[in-house]
Amino acid sequence: MVNSNLMLAKPEGLILRLFKRREYLSSHCNQLWQIESGAVRTYTLTDDGTMIALGFWGEGDVIGQPLTGIQPYEMECLTDVQAQSLHLSECDQLNQILFSHLHQTQELLRIRSGQIYHRFCQLLDWLAYKFGHESEQGHLIKLRLTHQDFADTLGTTRVTVTRLLGQFEREGRISWVGQQLLLIRDS
Repeated sequence: MVNSNLMLAKPEGLILRLFKRREYLSSHCNQLWQIESGAVRTYTLTDDGTMIALGFWGEGDVIGQPLTGIQPYEMECLTDVQAQSLHLSECDQLNQILFSHLHQTQELLRIRSGQIYHRFCQLLDWLAYKFGHESEQGHLIKLRLTHQDFADTLGTTRVTVTRLLGQFEREGRISWVGQQLLLIRDS
């Protein structure tokens, strides 16, 4: 797994914008967003309205429609987010940014294949790597994803995700700390 966090030099005069959970970052022709804090999910929709996750992004990541040829391209805040708008011409590390997007897309594509039980395990491992914080018991994933968020990412149903979460809890693979998921370390 590749950690895609990049820290760009911040041009002077850029203003941090604040977004609430479930708000969307605007998408314009040559506009990119550098995430200062929080988490954002990028996705597209098929003709029948099915959501396809394109990435999960956090601190230091740069996202925006100019980095993909896909329409529609949505950027949904999964937490409260602080981000600054950049013009495409202000990105001097564009190759690194594109490389990190390619890696994440390939990782999500890999996760979407195989048996659903293993796909969900892989997704939880990946989220723990990207957004988790080490604790004595394992990795605390500091994202409040709904069962539907998991289902959309995996290409399955919310009912299947609910069943799998219950199964993982009974198996001692996960537990909950408030509304955050704890991926329990193997003994």
